[in-house]
Parts: sequence; C-alpha cells; structure tokens
Amino acid sequence: MWDYSEKVKDHFFNPRNAGTVDDANAMGEVGSISCGDALRLTLRVDPTDEVILDAGFQTFGCGSAIASSSALTEIIKGITLDQAMKVSNRDIADYLDGLPPEKMHCSVMGREALRAAVADYRGEEWRDDREEGALVCKCFAVDAVMIEETIRANGLHTVEDVTHYTKAGGGCTSCHEAIEEILAKVSAGRDGTLDPAAVEPAAIEPVAAGALTNLQRIRRIEAVIASLRPRLQADHGDVELVDVDGDTVYVNMTGACSGCQMASMTLGGIQQRLIEDLGEFIRVAPAGRMPRAARGEG
Repeated sequence: MWDYSEKVKDHFFNPRNAGTVDDANAMGEVGSISCGDALRLTLRVDPTDEVILDAGFQTFGCGSAIASSSALTEIIKGITLDQAMKVSNRDIADYLDGLPPEKMHCSVMGREALRAAVADYRGEEWRDDREEGALVCKCFAVDAVMIEETIRANGLHTVEDVTHYTKAGGGCTSCHEAIEEILAKVSAGRDGTLDPAAVEPAAIEPVAAGALTNLQRIRRIEAVIASLRPRLQADHGDVELVDVDGDTVYVNMTGACSGCQMASMTLGGIQQRLIEDLGEFIRVAPAGRMPRAARGEG
C-alpha cells in the first residue's frame, strides 16, 4: 500500500475545480483511457493580460491523478500563462506534500495538460504523440522527447525512475534498452562524462562473451541473480533460477513478486543486468513459459 500525504487524500476526496469551466477559451487533453490515465484541462484566460481566471479538470485515473489535477488548478488560478508555464511536475507534487514514487507520472500528466492548454489558447500546435519515429514505449505511448525532458527536469537516473514518472517501461519492458540509452545520453550531457549513478553497478566484474564454459556461464547467471535477491527480499519477494536454455533464462518469481503488476518490469531489470554482466543478449522469462517438454510434461 502506498503512503499518501494528508493533502493528497484531501484533494482526492474533496477535489477542487472538478468539471469543465464555463466560457473556457483554452483546453488541453493528454493521455488516453486505454493507457489507464487521461486528463482534460480547461481554462478561462483574460485576453488583456493572459491571467488565468478559472481552471477546471476532468480526469480518468487513480486517486493520485485526481489529486494532482486538483492541485494543478489551484496552483495556476490567478497567475499569467507565462508564469503557469514555469510550473513543473515537481511543483505539483510539492504542493501535495509529495507523491509516492510510483505515482509521480500523475504530476507529469498535469504538466503536459497545462502545456497543451496554453498552446491551444495561443493557437500553437501541440501534440501529445510527437513524431511516430520517436515513440519509445508503445504500451503507454510515451515518446523520447517526453522521457528526456522528464529525466532532465527531475534528475532521474534509472529505468525504474523513468517508469515511475512517465509509465514508460512499465508494460512489456521491450523499451528498457532505449530508455537506458536516453539516460546515458542525458547523463553524459550533464558534465561531459557518464554518470555512474545512471546505471546501477554490477556486483561482479563483466566478462567477454564466449569466455565462459557452459557450467561457468550458468554459475555466473546464478551469481547475478543472487546479487539482486536482497532488494526483492526487502519487499517480501524473491526470484529463483529454474533453467537456462541457450539465450533464455527461466526464473520463478515468488513471494510478493508472484503475480505483482510490476513483475514484468522486474524481469526486465534482471535481464538488463545479465546482458551487462555476460556481454551477450539474454532473455529472461517466467518459468511458466518453458516448453512443456523441458518442464517434464508430456
């Protein structure tokens, strides 16, 4: 269960400015119901000085999405559009006395809706789904520009951070490698060198591909998985190696990890560590996907 502040609870149970604004002259829409979160923000802006006179929201999402949308409307009412454009997702979260890391994407959605509404008022083009070629996470329709901007704005360092703030990588995990590349790019650009915090250090020295016998390779895989177990056990979960078949590693997720909605992300994290350590492509899959013959079934 996530730990919500009293302010988050208040804005969830008693949302401010819910609904559409009468005589609105600006509207921003982001997200989609199919992805689990959607937000429509409407504004009434004074054309003489661009002060936001009123703001309202309609959202489809969790309690954090409702609270973040409510907080955003309270923050921007009475300030100019230029001032509103300086409001960050961190400002929204701070206004609520913080959000659980797993729910920070709700504050990012509010920021994006505000940008869309301001663009609408000014007659500028704003698209939530930028160039198709820049799409990184197809599960949640998150593009490279949004990921990079969010990493820079919030000082993110890991794929897990990016998932918490944007939802990217929280589905099939196939985009984890692309997210790692964006993290490395941003990290290198901060001071011209790669920030070691951007990628968690391996507990074991990497080896060149093909330098191990089959037995050594399996033991290496066991060692990497063993190095990751304490973190899972701290959250009352665990993982165990079941079999290695070529480039596919089969594991069992147990305890709290069994059936967890974030299990696919955990498997992706294990896969990334194995790829880094062994210097070759490795696919990590649940033991339930093993061929029936390998499981001893007829």
